[in-house]
Amino acid sequence: MPEKGGEHVPRKPKHPCSYPGCPNLTEGQYCEIHRTQERRRYDKYERSKDVNKKYGRAWKRIRDRYISQHPLCEMCQKDGKLTPAKEVHHIVPISQGGTHDKSNLMSLCKSCHNKIHFELGDRQIRK
Repeated sequence: MPEKGGEHVPRKPKHPCSYPGCPNLTEGQYCEIHRTQERRRYDKYERSKDVNKKYGRAWKRIRDRYISQHPLCEMCQKDGKLTPAKEVHHIVPISQGGTHDKSNLMSLCKSCHNKIHFELGDRQIRK
């Protein structure tokens, strides 16, 4: 256990890997064996082939800069709630001609971001 000021800081208990039938325990969603395999599957079947052209290193820098300047969810703020932002959303999607310009971005919590994409019809609720 890691020590902090001479005290032991407890860690979150590990839980089973999400890969069907895998008995390994992990701190994340998948164990080390299945993490890379699942990432490849996701990239192959659930992301468009040109995603890296749209969302490469430049996007990560833009996103990180924008979220540091707008650390709270902009939709929650309209409702008077202060929720930390975890995602940066394109108001006009890149696929529809939107850009990475500040005027086309908004910081959102995961809940609000999923809600917007669910309403747009490009994400489904997992059961």
